[in-house]
Amino acid sequence: MVVSLEAVQSDESGVARRTSIFREGLLEDRIALITGGSSGIGLGIARVFAELGATLVIVGRREDKLAAAKQQLMREVPGAEPVTIAVDVRKHLAIRDSIHGIVERFGRLDVLINNAAGNFHCPTEDMSENAWRTVIDIDLHGTFNCCQAALAGLKASPGGGRIINITVPQALSGWPGSAHAASAKAGVLSLTRSLAVEWGGYGIRVNNVLPGPIAGTEGLKRLYQDRGVADREIERMALGSFGLVDDIANACAFLVSPGGDFVTGCDFMVDGGRWLKRGWA
Repeated sequence: MVVSLEAVQSDESGVARRTSIFREGLLEDRIALITGGSSGIGLGIARVFAELGATLVIVGRREDKLAAAKQQLMREVPGAEPVTIAVDVRKHLAIRDSIHGIVERFGRLDVLINNAAGNFHCPTEDMSENAWRTVIDIDLHGTFNCCQAALAGLKASPGGGRIINITVPQALSGWPGSAHAASAKAGVLSLTRSLAVEWGGYGIRVNNVLPGPIAGTEGLKRLYQDRGVADREIERMALGSFGLVDDIANACAFLVSPGGDFVTGCDFMVDGGRWLKRGWA
């Protein structure tokens, strides 16, 4: 697997890591809730946030994956003791009750990372209604559910609440074979911009992070490697390599740190220049 030059270490699963670029304790006293936090990009964000001192709440659907993620974080990050919640982001009342419970426990919520997502390759002409609805429900409705449920806690954040929605560059370009995901994520882009204006008066910053293909993730495996098109995707990368989970985690850490104080409503592209080169490759 081709990765960028600054990958100098690996986690216990063999996933390449970046050298930390942030000061120690950058996110101390920050309560961060991450959906889809038990694997892939979500787990990578949780790990970097834990290394920077944040108190973590990781949300996923499966108790076993959450337990494994918690144990991994506790082994890799001394002092990390993440709270785990098994809940489906599509369930409006369940996610509301879960997030309200976190706010009652900690008195506030400082950071919400909406990372839970679903996707699979399917030509639109062959897509069932259920397939379409499932991805829309997870990606768009789940993001809305979490944002609305988190509002009271984010308003109580003394440093100004932060929401980051993990979406995809194809929300801007379209995505043949994944029209359901591209459409859902396009809705997330618009939701982000709407909330940035609506909730800016509460001191809440709302931004999008748009990852390109990321090495070691299930999305890269299913959408590119298993379909035999990974080499073609590499050719579409301006930097000539897939990204690392830490690339996305570091972008999120910047946005929720004081460095992101005057940033809201933006699309933070973290895709190695794929969105620029893809039309030329």
